[in-house]
Amino acid sequence: MLNDKTILITGGTGSFGKCFTKYVLSHYRPRKIIIYSRDEFKQFLMQNEFKDYNKENRLRFFIGDVRDRARLQRAMEGVDYVIHAAALKQVPACEYNPDEAIKTNIHGAQNVIDAALDAGSVKRVVALSTDKAVNPINLYGGTKLVSDKLFIAANAYAGSKDINFSIVRYGNVAGSRGSIIPLFHNIIKNGGRELPITDYRMTRFWISLTQGVELVIKALEEATGGETFISRIPSFKVTDLAEAMYPGCQKPEIGIRPGEKLHEVMITTEDSDTTYEFDKYFIIYPQITWNSKQKIHVAGQKVKDGFSYNSGNNTEWLSVEQIRERLKEIDLSK
Repeated sequence: MLNDKTILITGGTGSFGKCFTKYVLSHYRPRKIIIYSRDEFKQFLMQNEFKDYNKENRLRFFIGDVRDRARLQRAMEGVDYVIHAAALKQVPACEYNPDEAIKTNIHGAQNVIDAALDAGSVKRVVALSTDKAVNPINLYGGTKLVSDKLFIAANAYAGSKDINFSIVRYGNVAGSRGSIIPLFHNIIKNGGRELPITDYRMTRFWISLTQGVELVIKALEEATGGETFISRIPSFKVTDLAEAMYPGCQKPEIGIRPGEKLHEVMITTEDSDTTYEFDKYFIIYPQITWNSKQKIHVAGQKVKDGFSYNSGNNTEWLSVEQIRERLKEIDLSK
């Protein structure tokens, strides 16, 4: 599906953008991948990092901000698929700078939608969401909830155009910058003997960047408009993660941080009426349909009324040993 296609990734120098680009260049023959981001130094680093993957000159770098609609319109000329990954994601930074979070995460989302609708060539747009958008308790989550709603509603404005908008939702990626695995790793590396736990009840989902990329490609292949795709993945207890990384260590409970949840929530009971289950993922379909193009995938099975999906009520769990094995796949040298 991605062969001979032009793909634009907003926020493309981030962890997801780099993993997506590497995956696509390794598995497909796209006509072009456009990295759209505002940091020229990160683009310079990525160009050097991808020299071996870009021997056929399929990679382009476009400096721009999602706040700039005109720049987005220029960047999307001739683009087939758009992956929207740009966002302000740090919870404390968004709380302290709410207007900046709104400009990027909400206004920027609307700019991406408008530019894609006006481009004429764009066929698919997939926006990355987060568990924090579900029943949000912090500003970051609130802005991403609005962003999700904008992308879902964008299908109402497509009219007769051959374009649809969908969402992929997942939580913290295992080993991602600022998450708990690098935190524990740095404590251990610096000789620490205790791994602090904010709350002994805390759980999280385990998802790799590659799994996130594969879910986005699934959305590009299957979406008809307005769907939210969610991976079916195992959960783990944060206390078990600590034990896997430092057997027998002390685990002082330090109290939950502002804006933090005990569990990563992906699907609420209110969503159950339009949620369907598949072998490796769920799809939440929009409650409102706008045109005949929107369809429910025939292979799915509707979940029971009142169903919810979070890292605390999951049916699949990683043991300490399984966590230890998965940690071997994570590069913590950076």
